[in-house]
Amino acid sequence: MAPHPVVQAAIDLSAGAIGGTACVISGQPLDTAKVKMQTFPSLYRGFVHCFISTYRQEGLRGLYQGTTPALMANIAENSVLFMSYGFCQEVVRVVSRVPSGAALSDMQKACAGSVASIFSSLVLCPTELVKCRLQAMHEMEASGKIASGQKTVWSMVRTVMRNDGPLGFFQGLTTTIAREVPGYFCFFGAYELSRSAFSEYMGKSKDDIGVVPTMFSGGFGGACLWLVVYPMDCVKSRIQVLSMTGRQAGFLTTFMGIMRTEGVKALYSGLTPTMIRTFPANGALFLAYEASRKMMMKQFDS
Repeated sequence: MAPHPVVQAAIDLSAGAIGGTACVISGQPLDTAKVKMQTFPSLYRGFVHCFISTYRQEGLRGLYQGTTPALMANIAENSVLFMSYGFCQEVVRVVSRVPSGAALSDMQKACAGSVASIFSSLVLCPTELVKCRLQAMHEMEASGKIASGQKTVWSMVRTVMRNDGPLGFFQGLTTTIAREVPGYFCFFGAYELSRSAFSEYMGKSKDDIGVVPTMFSGGFGGACLWLVVYPMDCVKSRIQVLSMTGRQAGFLTTFMGIMRTEGVKALYSGLTPTMIRTFPANGALFLAYEASRKMMMKQFDS
């Protein structure tokens, strides 16, 4: 018997929160390096230089700067994403005239994930703004762009509220949605296609392919997402961090400014730590999501 829609939504939301936590714990230092390289590409020769410089100047704590808002961002994003993903699958069934409860194709699931990302963007943008600003605070101070920065989540939240009001937390929202919609089509599409390939090769159902294939599929989905949307993520990070100095230009103006003054290469600054991070982080995300969801569904059935 299928769970009641409210129960199913609660299971998806809880499993998404568990997956988001696993994602942050396994990938935060590499995410910090990514944001620093995106915002200040000329300061670092490459990923290793950025990583070592951050460790020497700020210690291990510097690599985990922004972990609290990152946890908030990932828990909020993945809770809403996977809950919406379940609802959006039902919408896709209605649009495609597929019977309720029937299995969807991998591409139909990709479409459901893409639409679900619009809802998750609304909770992701405010928390990512705080996270990115904290991660790049040392560079903002060192470059003289700001006199002294905020060191804690709550001091940053108070500053945004005081200077820009509630809408200040949504700087970069347009870019976030522009990144998420195509990105999550690739993310869920690649994840489901990879699981289907493993399922066919091993002669098992997708739910029984095991830990390593599930983690690889999650990492593969993450890699496809970042390869497609990385330039948009770079623009988003610039808007969210540099808006500390005053009102920042929108997506197109910022994008064209980077292209004109720094070239295409700057839009891909920080891609190396992102690609290294994507397999353990997204592998952990989907493994934790699938395992916790399966366990909760079994508890419901019993």
